[in-house]
Amino acid sequence: MWLLKNLSILTLFFFFFPSLQQASPTPRYDDCAPQLCGNQSVQYPFWLSGHQPSFCGGDPVSSFGLTCDNSSGELFSTFFGFNFHVQQIFYSNQSVHFALTAADDFCRLFITTNATDAHPFTLSVSNRRILILLNCSDPDNRYQNMSCPRFTPPVLFAGEYVANGPQPNCSFSLAPVMGYFDISRRSNFTALLTAGWLMNWTARSCQACNETGGRCGYDNRTDSAMPGFICICRHGVRRGSCKRGKWLTRKIVAVAAASAGFVALACAIIFLFWRWLKNRRSSRSSKLFDRNASSWKDPNVQDHFQTHVFSYDELEEATDRFDSSRELGDGGFGTVYKGKLRDGRTVAVKCLYGKNCRKVEQFMNEVKILSLLHHQNLVSLYGSTSHHSPELLLVYEFIPNGTVADHLHGSRATERILTWPLRLRIAIETADALAYLHAVDPPIIHRDVKTTNILLDNSFHVKIADFGLSRLFPTDATHVSTAPQGTPGYVDPEYHRCYQLSGKSDVYSFGVVLIELISSKPAIDFQRERSDINLANMAITKIQNHELVDLVDTELWHPNDEVTRMRITMVAELAFRCLQADGDLRPCIKEVLDELIVIENATSSDSGKKAEDAALGQDEASLMQNIAMCSPDTVAGQWVSQSTASNSSH
Repeated sequence: MWLLKNLSILTLFFFFFPSLQQASPTPRYDDCAPQLCGNQSVQYPFWLSGHQPSFCGGDPVSSFGLTCDNSSGELFSTFFGFNFHVQQIFYSNQSVHFALTAADDFCRLFITTNATDAHPFTLSVSNRRILILLNCSDPDNRYQNMSCPRFTPPVLFAGEYVANGPQPNCSFSLAPVMGYFDISRRSNFTALLTAGWLMNWTARSCQACNETGGRCGYDNRTDSAMPGFICICRHGVRRGSCKRGKWLTRKIVAVAAASAGFVALACAIIFLFWRWLKNRRSSRSSKLFDRNASSWKDPNVQDHFQTHVFSYDELEEATDRFDSSRELGDGGFGTVYKGKLRDGRTVAVKCLYGKNCRKVEQFMNEVKILSLLHHQNLVSLYGSTSHHSPELLLVYEFIPNGTVADHLHGSRATERILTWPLRLRIAIETADALAYLHAVDPPIIHRDVKTTNILLDNSFHVKIADFGLSRLFPTDATHVSTAPQGTPGYVDPEYHRCYQLSGKSDVYSFGVVLIELISSKPAIDFQRERSDINLANMAITKIQNHELVDLVDTELWHPNDEVTRMRITMVAELAFRCLQADGDLRPCIKEVLDELIVIENATSSDSGKKAEDAALGQDEASLMQNIAMCSPDTVAGQWVSQSTASNSSH
């Protein structure tokens, strides 16, 4: 009776208040399907003008509207009164490659307006800046004429802008260019400018909506029933995701059934309730499988680790049955494939070798750890298969720009993209991620820090990957005893010798990474002299023998660039301290991070020396007294490693 009474009230409510059922026309799911322009996909937060309604874009919708030239397949974005050519959109790290094709447009944009940022777009830190001189003459022909016909006197191109460097005695403007160009006064400025620059955008995350099968948008109509960010589902519009979509469908069905007959609806509800009770008692209710959905729930993984569980069939489809042409890499634990999910996301799918107890443990360990972590410099885990799946598969965000190892001494080393400022920024972001891992509760030791596990996005920001060997570390312990695991050349010698893992083990591995960044040499190279096969040993010997110049990449060590040489020297010293054989003598990763930031901000030999001394927290006298226990204050002095000091004391 109670059920019938309440259903009657509900039905009368809908019949006698029809105005509440009426709403402004709602966006349809198919309206916001990804659109192709040439070979580029246009999807949230961008929308394609003339092909999609504006609510398919992000906020503000006017900024994310793009125009497609159907004849050429080129994309354009309009703001500041300019048509910017959209060369490529990188959805994984929210950046877009803009370009202008006419030199006169550059003159008007960067000289008249001097505008670079336009909400929601901001300049990427990976850009470099060229110096444009205004209102001055060049009697000695030191600079290039920019050929800006609307400006008198002529606008001059003066090469790359260097902070705190000497500036010409005239006004100037700055223009961004892609970070991997060599820039000088003799460069082809037209080629630099027409190559474009990177900008990042800010938009609300669409992850929750995508993962539940929806498509994101922003409804700014004044008569909208749900203004603001929306998730457009197959069954209607929701606020954040489609996870309640089935409930909404059942409600509509229930109301329709109530209008047809209360008795039939009551019987159906009673029947369904009886079935629910029966299924709840059944042992099979522990696993739910939806054959019409793209994923299923495994309580052993998803309920504990809060991560999405994919079906094996979906990932097999996403990778074209793990086609060899989609291979991204092949490591000690498995092969990584590039894939595309049904919702349009590009992902990296790692397939672990074999399936035994140890592999399952590593698989579960990586799922557990990554499901707990949220940091801008750690790769995101989108989900995994169940550990009951035919193959153990992990699904990560796709990081498109390769690894640090690729750029330093691998397949992309000849491109010479990694300038010294980029390398220093890579070191800082890597240390920041490790400091985060060591600071969470309980702390996490990565155990496999190396340049092949440091990925780079298109803006050259760091994403640390591969947590299969990582360990959750007891908060009240100084170390844990475990069999040494890791990659030769990076393994902490104290860990290898004493079977004791600690946060200082990651610090040692990071010290090897620092040496790779300044030398461009691999951690292990059997082509080197026998004593130099191990890069860490080679670095310690070179530094102790005052041969740092023989260790550093020759393209970084410019005799006339005092600031860069000073910063490299300071990083070499820091790496030396990280590589101490005794873990107690190494700094913690937070100290390493703080010191790298000091090094990045150092602007001259004097100020750099003061900043270095402040970071080390000791004056020259105390440093000399303890020279046998840690590194000295400069690499120009005599460096003594702990192993050397120990031997000399006998």
